[in-house]
Amino acid sequence: MNAETENTLARGQQRGSHGRQQDEGVLVIRTIAMPADTNPSGDIFGGWLMSQMDLAAGNMAGRVSQGRGATVSVEAMQFLRPVKVGDEVTLYASLRKVGRTSMRIHIDAWARPRYSDQAEKVTDADFVFVALDENGAPRPVFDTA
Repeated sequence: MNAETENTLARGQQRGSHGRQQDEGVLVIRTIAMPADTNPSGDIFGGWLMSQMDLAAGNMAGRVSQGRGATVSVEAMQFLRPVKVGDEVTLYASLRKVGRTSMRIHIDAWARPRYSDQAEKVTDADFVFVALDENGAPRPVFDTA
């Protein structure tokens, strides 16, 4: 990584470092998995979890770019264990890369059974966002001025 790339990433990480910092990243969302979020088997629907992760990544992208953004891709998501109704789901975000108009944000998802002290990682993925201007066109993540 060259010095300019390192400086750009450090600038983005500083903007995105709101909330409680953990080894896994910045704590962005904590929520409870509810019965309405289940699949036909009674576990939490993977699409619900993915949408929570997208919200967390979008939150980080908005803070870093200080504006609107859109999800471009989600990479390498694997579910490690089911999330159950009543589990506390915690999402951590880590800014991994900043390009001219894009950001790569890693999301770790953890679930803690309702009456337990121990959380387990349930999945993770990289979300790529592009910063958008008021017309919905890609724009630089950072002002060029």
